[in-house]
Amino acid sequence: MKAIHVVAAVIHSPARDRILIARRPDHLHQGGLWEFPGGKVDKGEEALAALRRELREEIAIAVEEASRMMAVEHRYPDKAVYLDIWEVHRFAGEPRGNEGQEIAWVAPERLADYAFPEANRAIVRALIDR
Repeated sequence: MKAIHVVAAVIHSPARDRILIARRPDHLHQGGLWEFPGGKVDKGEEALAALRRELREEIAIAVEEASRMMAVEHRYPDKAVYLDIWEVHRFAGEPRGNEGQEIAWVAPERLADYAFPEANRAIVRALIDR
């Protein structure tokens, strides 16, 4: 089973007291669950370039400053994913769900109150444990 390379963003609010999450549309894989915004890395594309592209397309922001946070490999029954996780420290624009998805700013300690795909749980734990 080949792994799909995905970038995901832990986006800090300007006051750095909240993190942006988005609800996956019901018709998609893991639909209805919350996630950290991002998407697939295209063949030949660098991860940071993919992150910038995906966040512009999905939530209408321009990444100004980001750093790699961690990587997560996870196998679902139907696919394997390699999550390349980036922290977005600064961005331009006002986040909105360009694809109709619900978004929410959440305090890190409240992330556990939201249902995330299994692959995202390591990210949630890392953010809560800080």
